[in-house]
Amino acid sequence: MKPKAVLAVLVTAVLALAGCSVDNAGQSADKPTIRIGYQTFPSGDLIVKNSRWLEEALPDYNIKWTKFDSGADVNTAFIAQELDFGALGSSPVARGLSAPLNIPYQVAFVLDVAGDNEALVARNGSGVDTIAQLKGKRVGTPFASTAHYSLLAALSQNGLSPNEVQLVDLQPQAILAAWERGDIDAAYTWLPTLDQLRANGKDLITSRRLASDGKPTLDLGVVSKEFAGAHPEVVDIWRRQEARALDLIKDDPAAAAKAISAEIGLTPEETAGQIKQGVYLTPQEVASAEWLGSQGNPGNIAVNLESASQFLAEQKQIPAAAPLKTFQDAVYTQGLPDVLDQ
Repeated sequence: MKPKAVLAVLVTAVLALAGCSVDNAGQSADKPTIRIGYQTFPSGDLIVKNSRWLEEALPDYNIKWTKFDSGADVNTAFIAQELDFGALGSSPVARGLSAPLNIPYQVAFVLDVAGDNEALVARNGSGVDTIAQLKGKRVGTPFASTAHYSLLAALSQNGLSPNEVQLVDLQPQAILAAWERGDIDAAYTWLPTLDQLRANGKDLITSRRLASDGKPTLDLGVVSKEFAGAHPEVVDIWRRQEARALDLIKDDPAAAAKAISAEIGLTPEETAGQIKQGVYLTPQEVASAEWLGSQGNPGNIAVNLESASQFLAEQKQIPAAAPLKTFQDAVYTQGLPDVLDQ
């Protein structure tokens, strides 16, 4: 088999294993394609997709949306050079920018800050009422995700090492199935699966609490360095649509819930309740020194990612933490704050 054919087979296998689905509606063979990886946690990204704002703003391009189950899968797709944009958590981004992955992408947007929309939940009947009681118990979480990072932080706060808990690598839907079978005692995951677990469980800690304790997690939008260098005008347009979605969440939450609900399979009322559990910045806040920063001056997001890299190294999830400059260089500040003020 020729090398290119081998690569095509490998990429197809990678995406199949990632459990992704692709939306190719209305595409033309005569146009270049922008490839976007998304996840089904409540965010402005789903509003942009459902409302087809990118398709309207970029009529000379095909927009290919591919669904992934976790940030680890998004990282895998970037490594396979199958994505131009992607949505994933800050912990997978920190891992992706650190050795040995060294993925050539940049953080271009903050989709949300984790609040009560990610949490560690104990199953009713498991005999677990505190985090300390997880010793020896089976706990499900998607490895290399923000939930995994938060779970390790919660265990560390309570004097437990990962070796003292039976950690099980499960994607959100697999967590739900294992939960219903009684195969796991607790899980750290995100919406919408999280609320399904809460129906027969209770929160031990949320990511909002961990953030107040110095371990914040975020959902980020990243862009391939190669794509951003070749098409900065497209990155500007993509950012404006994401900013438009943040404005909709703030100004018309009912419309936001309706759009997101169509993507995650819940009612608008259920989705509205889930949106309230997250923290959504304004476009101006995204472009502030606290987050992305301004052109040539990367913001505090770089420090956040450095801290996540250091924690991952301490937990032996990566060989070594990357230096702050790695993360500063990985913040896409071109055009900020002007792009998000329009």
